[in-house]
Amino acid sequence: MSDHLATDAGWGLAAVILLAGLAFVLMSVRRWLFVRGGGAVECSLRVLTDNGVPGPWRLGIGRYRGDVLHWHRAFGFRRRPWQVIHRRGLVVSNRRRPEGEEAEGLLPEAGIIEVRDGSVRVELAMSSAALTGFLAWLEAAPPGFPVDLHPPE
Repeated sequence: MSDHLATDAGWGLAAVILLAGLAFVLMSVRRWLFVRGGGAVECSLRVLTDNGVPGPWRLGIGRYRGDVLHWHRAFGFRRRPWQVIHRRGLVVSNRRRPEGEEAEGLLPEAGIIEVRDGSVRVELAMSSAALTGFLAWLEAAPPGFPVDLHPPE
């Protein structure tokens, strides 16, 4: 009886390991599909509530698609973006370096930029090269696009 129980436990453990491996492969393929087309950067995001309280940082991938930035969580299976940031009317309201414990959970040498897209306020943390690319993407907006790159006074 104990041999039968040990065999069942072994098969159960093998199934769990197989499912974990399959999940890892699916997330890796998803990430590869996002990055292979170009225009993708590693980017952490957190949403700021109306009263300015920040949510948790979430690691993800930003993909530039014309006049929008699609942000996807790094770990997940969803193909649709979790956050869409529109270039039209975007306001960059703050730029800073990570402070204290915040720096431990972000990419090394990350810069943080706070943006407002309509009523949605988010902070994006990305490498200095990715941040330069983000600002260049904003400045390259077609004529007539209202983009504010300076903090409000």
